[in-house]
Amino acid sequence: MIDSFVFPVPGLYHPLSIRNLSLGGNLFLAPVAGYTDRAFRGVCVDAGADFSFTELASSEALVRGGEKTLGLLRRGENERAYAIQLFGSDPDTMYRAALLLAPFHPEALDLNCGCPVPKVCKTGAGAALMKKPALLGRLVGALVRASAEGLGDVPVTVKLRSGWDAESLNYAECAHAAFEEGASLVSLHPRTRTQAYAGKSDWGHIADLVSRLPLPVAGSGDLFSPEDAERMLRETRCAAVMFARGAMGNPFIFAGTRSLLTTGQWTPPPPEERFAAAFRELRLLAADVGEDRACLKMRKRFCAYTKGYPGEPGLPGGAALRGRLVQAGTIADYREILRGFCPNSEKQRKHKDDLGLVLRAFPVESASE
Repeated sequence: MIDSFVFPVPGLYHPLSIRNLSLGGNLFLAPVAGYTDRAFRGVCVDAGADFSFTELASSEALVRGGEKTLGLLRRGENERAYAIQLFGSDPDTMYRAALLLAPFHPEALDLNCGCPVPKVCKTGAGAALMKKPALLGRLVGALVRASAEGLGDVPVTVKLRSGWDAESLNYAECAHAAFEEGASLVSLHPRTRTQAYAGKSDWGHIADLVSRLPLPVAGSGDLFSPEDAERMLRETRCAAVMFARGAMGNPFIFAGTRSLLTTGQWTPPPPEERFAAAFRELRLLAADVGEDRACLKMRKRFCAYTKGYPGEPGLPGGAALRGRLVQAGTIADYREILRGFCPNSEKQRKHKDDLGLVLRAFPVESASE
């Protein structure tokens, strides 16, 4: 394992107010389609996330009464504050969908203007809204009106990209349109829609938006380590950072970042701590969707927990372990696979002993019982 040290800059980790919402810190879990269900959000909150966002939910599906969509939106048992993210392209539908969220009592509503997936963009939603700042503003206005009328006037936030492509970098125009209609925070992933997740994000766009916008700006993009988060906060002066891919298999990035920002150092967690979090996520997910679906969904997530951190190689024998994890079909399978994981070094044998404690903490009974 490696340790890291920087000279902390005072104030990089701090409480944050989003209009009438007060948060204890500025480390956010970004919305990620297919990943930020309440099980994953739960382990991230356990590890120190100060605020979390649901995966994007269709306003059209909500208005039609889609049970699957409603299932995405429940608060985790340990989520003190969370936002529900919606996508869509019709202001009236967005307004009616937002009013349906009252039973969930979210602390904020978030408008997705950044999803690059073709099936979302072809409906005029997601990143396609970067091509229509005026429509983007009307959608924000619809959410603000619904919030005031039926959700206790919770703040409305917006997730943007830099633009549709390199020839249309209009994030500042879109952010201003959102501000004019009542948005209380803007988060920016500084890639274009045509980039998707390729190439490198341009943090200069975040710094530019911070200098232009009289609202808190949250930065996202290429945050894979506590050092990345420290550098983004220091270089861009953004109000908060949002971890997305960097938190997958690594919810500990929140605690590590908080430690780095406040003490100047952090230490990656040992393998048994990684697997304890993975098992907790598995059991939470099984309670929500059933053991069969949870075990299939957790295959790639368990694999992510076995991989290394930047500058650290990961678990010895991790590749072979991942080859077995992708075949797991029950909670008992996951336990048996990890029980058979046999590190060689004395240090790793100590981890195996600790892993035995982890396995005993997660009984084999079906999650549905």
